[in-house]
Amino acid sequence: MHPILIYSPGDRLSLTELGAARLDGHVVEVGEAYLPADIVEGPEARALSLTALIPPGGALCGPTAAWVHGAGDQPPARHHVCRADPSGRRLRPGARIVTHEAALEPDQVVSVAGVPVATVEVVAMSLAFAAGRDDESARWLRALLEVFPALAARTRDTIRARSRAPGKRAAVELLGRLVDQDVVTR
Repeated sequence: MHPILIYSPGDRLSLTELGAARLDGHVVEVGEAYLPADIVEGPEARALSLTALIPPGGALCGPTAAWVHGAGDQPPARHHVCRADPSGRRLRPGARIVTHEAALEPDQVVSVAGVPVATVEVVAMSLAFAAGRDDESARWLRALLEVFPALAARTRDTIRARSRAPGKRAAVELLGRLVDQDVVTR
């Protein structure tokens, strides 16, 4: 998808003009931007709609990356960004983003339409670890596993193979229940 198809408020059109175009049925909201109504919303459109929120050296992660990869119909209320820059620069927090200081390795980041996004495997692991203490992460994990059903067993096995990690037992149990109950199979 070409970035010219994404309309960010204030870029080429004001928020008022985009709102009018939405009411007329010419554009639809996608994340933090708008897309022509006749274009299919996919991972590229979702990623490109968030470029203005990503600080330099950051990559989309957590629930936001799950949404970009196809989970859920609506984006999370606050977007999550991790460090993807090996220089170690701290990310500047913003009103609409949650920054995570955990740095992603280069092989843990994929480019979706030129936007750095954590891989599906990394997103599943981070959501599984957070699901025990955060209901939102559990919902996003289930939504991601609906898109990638085989990911549940792979993620469980990867976490199981770790020697020690905070939240490991809860993550393995949750993923085990999802696999055993066929919650994520189609």
